[in-house]
Parts: sequence; C-alpha cells; structure tokens
Amino acid sequence: MTNSEEVQVSQAAFDAVCARADAAARAQRGLAQADTEAKNELLLAIADALDARADEIAGANELDMIASREAGMDAGKLDRLQFDVPRVAAAAQGVRHVATLPDPVGEIVRGYNLPNGLRLQQTRVPLGVIGMIYEARPNVTVDVASLCLKSGNAAILRGGHAAERTNRATLAIIRDVITDHGFDPALVDTVDDYGRDGATAMMEARGHIDVLVPRGGAGLIQAVVRNSKVPVIETGAGNVHIYVDRSGDLDKAIPIILNAKTQRVGVCNAAEKLVIHRDVAARYLPAIARALAEAQVELHADDDAYGIIDEAGIDGVNLLAATDEDWDTEYLALTMGVKVVDSLDEAIDHINAHSTGHTESIIAEDYSAIEEFTSRIDSAVVMVNASTRFTDGGVFGFGAELGISTQKMHARGPMGLREMTTTKWIGYGTGQVRR
Repeated sequence: MTNSEEVQVSQAAFDAVCARADAAARAQRGLAQADTEAKNELLLAIADALDARADEIAGANELDMIASREAGMDAGKLDRLQFDVPRVAAAAQGVRHVATLPDPVGEIVRGYNLPNGLRLQQTRVPLGVIGMIYEARPNVTVDVASLCLKSGNAAILRGGHAAERTNRATLAIIRDVITDHGFDPALVDTVDDYGRDGATAMMEARGHIDVLVPRGGAGLIQAVVRNSKVPVIETGAGNVHIYVDRSGDLDKAIPIILNAKTQRVGVCNAAEKLVIHRDVAARYLPAIARALAEAQVELHADDDAYGIIDEAGIDGVNLLAATDEDWDTEYLALTMGVKVVDSLDEAIDHINAHSTGHTESIIAEDYSAIEEFTSRIDSAVVMVNASTRFTDGGVFGFGAELGISTQKMHARGPMGLREMTTTKWIGYGTGQVRR
C-alpha cells in the first residue's frame, strides 16, 4: 500500500470487517465491567501461555523469516520480523509488566463544584475498538493485545503478509486464554485473512472502529493518514537526528552515535542523521567516522563533511556525497547522513525542516545550548547526552507501547495505557436545572 493508491475494497471484505469490529465492540462492553484484578489475572495467564508455547510461535516465525529472506527482504525489516524464543520471552515479560501498572480506567483527571452545587468530574474511560495496521512486527501483536486488555479496549489487527504465520500462532494462544478466563475472544481479532482488502476495510469502517493506528514505514503510515475515514493516531517514521554541539564531549558522542545507529538498524528510534557544529567538525568527525566505518555504516556526507572525512584517509570507510533526498530519508539500514552546520540555530532549523517529529538528541555540555535545543526542537522526544534508542514504551516504564505518536493530538510520544484512554464528564446533581 502506498500513499498514492486509491482506496477500494470489496463489499464482502467491508461487511466482514465491520462485523468483526461490531463483535469486538460488544466484547469490549463486557471487558469494561471487569475490575483491575480480573484484567491482571488475564494478562498474567497470557504471559504464561506465551512462555509455555513459545516454540509454536518461533516455529511459525521461522517459516515467515525463510519466506521473507527468499523474497529479498532487507536486513532491517528481517530484524523487526524475527520473533524467536528469546523475543517471545521478552514480550511475555512485557505483558507481566503491564499487569503491574496502574489501571487508568476510572482515574479521576479533575473535578470541581459549580456555584449551584453541581459536582463535575472528568474520568478516564477506554477508547473502545482500536484498529492496528502494522508491517512485519509480530511483537506488536502481543504489545497491543496486552495494552488493550488492561485499558479496557478491544483490538482489531492487520499484521501484514510477512508475519502472517507468526501472528496467527500468537493470536491463537492469546484468544485461547481470553476464552478460558470467561471473556469473549472477539476482544482481540484479526483481518489478516482478508489481506490488503482487510486493511482497506478497516480504513473505511468509521462508526465500527473508534480509532486506527498505523505502525510501519512512512508509506504505510501516510496511506492510512490520507485515506482513512476512521480517526487516525499517526505513529512515527523515524528520521532521527543527533546533533553534536561545539560544546559536545567526543568521549560521550562516539558511543551514543554508535548505539543509536547500530544497535538495531530497523527500528524507528535508530539515528539516521548526524549534524555537527563546524567548530568541532574537523577534530571530531574523523574519529566518529572511523568508529562508524568499523561498524560497517555507509556515510552520506554533505560537501564539508565529505572533505573532512575523505582527507582523514580512514581505512574501510564507505563515503558517498549526500543528495537532497538524503535529508528526508529514513534509511532503516547501516547508513547515516552527515551534515556540518555553522551554528546551533542552523542545526535546529535543519532538523525541524527534515525531521519526522520522532526523536532528536543533542550532545552538549553548554547548558544554554541544551535549553535552546530542547525548547525549540519540534519532536515528540528530545534526548540530552543520551541515545535516541531510549524512546520506547518499555524503556519509559509503560511495559509496552501501542506506538510512538508523532502528532500532537490525541497523544504524543510513546503511547502506553493512559494514552489508550479518553475521558468522559460526569455531573452529580441534587435536582439542579439551568436558568
């Protein structure tokens, strides 16, 4: 699916997807009456079942991995697709952590009394039926299921062809546990059997699905944002920047840049661009480029950065001249754009012009530069002297995440339990009428 494709769906697929969403809505109304203890018991049982049947999931995933390798999937996407036993175990631990978190449903956001004695109270409630469209990310199946169940929501999932076997095995386990605990398995359902038609039908299902969250590459996200009739929470492609200020410490910069770029290249919080102040570029860039070259990172450098790195004569460096397209590209590969700037202002302007609004980081010791950067950068997360890889719901203490929102409504940044609720106002009166 690309952002230029016209949305068309067969009537049969549309009717079937709406029917599943309506069944999910009925199931969600039952879940909304469950107390926190019952939801936590359900989550802990799901985690135990994932551990007990991890070999089933890993076996299905191996078939998906083989098919995707044969189809020429790149290394970054293959890394996201992998859901072996250790990763299933990590996902199960995430579910257990979600079970320990405070239940946002029923939380009182604010309340006060009007002069006439009417007491108003704003309370958190579930969103309802959440639709997820995602690519080659089987861990998302577990994350979304656990977050939805804890926050009282139902989930309709379209997990993509590449992970179809993995998602089928994972969902079968989750739905078995839901049934065993007396809940309706329609709480977590899939439209994968309808393929691309299923995803398109989800976008058309306004009034059946309450909110739609796309999670994947820029093409998928923009296709959903532009074509969906269902309200969308836009999650982020990650054209992520690290800026090394003239006050930056090189001993901090190198490990931060290496971690942000190379720990996992196919994730949205991996750094894609290095922006460096001219005052330190000649001293710092050769050492940074040498470290990146040793990690097999290809560098796409502007004229100034190219000249500095080329003159350093670094063995094994793969150095290319950057094009205008580079500054807007999320590589999801061992590739990094490098740009030299004359000032902090230029760095901020460049980043704001080309960022996808996900995460940026500054490496600096000057407090005023840090404050200027953090206040003016228009992204969901800004790190200071730290890797961009920390932008993650699990790392932030959410247990898991629905996605990382790069929009400013309804949520921004990693989306955990609270971000999966909305609010309702309740007015408690004693017979008041408006005059």
